[in-house]
Amino acid sequence: MGVRGERVVVIGGTAGIGLAVAEEAGREGARVVVASRRRESVDAALERLPQDAEGRVLDAGDESAVRDFFAGLGGYDHLVYTAGEALLLESVAESDLGRARGFLETRLWGAYMAVKYGAGSIREGGSVVLTTGTAGRRPLPGTSVAAALCGAMESLTRALALELAPLRVNAVAPGVVRTRLWRELGEEERAGLFDSVAGSLPVGRIGEPADVAEAYLYLLRGGYSTGSTVVVDGGTVLV
Repeated sequence: MGVRGERVVVIGGTAGIGLAVAEEAGREGARVVVASRRRESVDAALERLPQDAEGRVLDAGDESAVRDFFAGLGGYDHLVYTAGEALLLESVAESDLGRARGFLETRLWGAYMAVKYGAGSIREGGSVVLTTGTAGRRPLPGTSVAAALCGAMESLTRALALELAPLRVNAVAPGVVRTRLWRELGEEERAGLFDSVAGSLPVGRIGEPADVAEAYLYLLRGGYSTGSTVVVDGGTVLV
């Protein structure tokens, strides 16, 4: 029921939640492959991971690159997809449709392509874990694109769980987590947001990547979960 000795591929695994998943999987004895767009990010992640970890440069929004990545990867046991651009927070009236499409390109279509080209190499008993969020369940002003994405990812997870069975497909929905995805906000605005959210949550703090990584590992280990979305949000959807 563990991941020791298994090969875990984490696309978006060089920072934030993805890196935390890779680190935890490595601590549990998995052989980890991390991939992201920038070579420097890959190299920095490998400094923090076990010596047998592998790092690949991959633009998750480039179909030919994704296809070639999986064609050269060989067999593995689990696919985790956490790749994504900085969070897009803007009103419908002020939205830039080009940016909105780009936001969906990596997070939604990137995940779709990873499953399309990567599922066939996953060994028996393996799984896929995708990433969504709480905006689809509790949207706020300025989160229309994020809410649309989250709803789509949850629906995609359920559909893939049926289409690809017995391969298990699940998702994790983090709340507000202290990662670089909030980098579009200024430092003062970001700190104010984190303080405000922390004060409103039942747990009294915002999430850290390691908090959320536990949910991914649970889904990798658990052989009886599929089509599920695990919410790890400190109680965001309750308040």
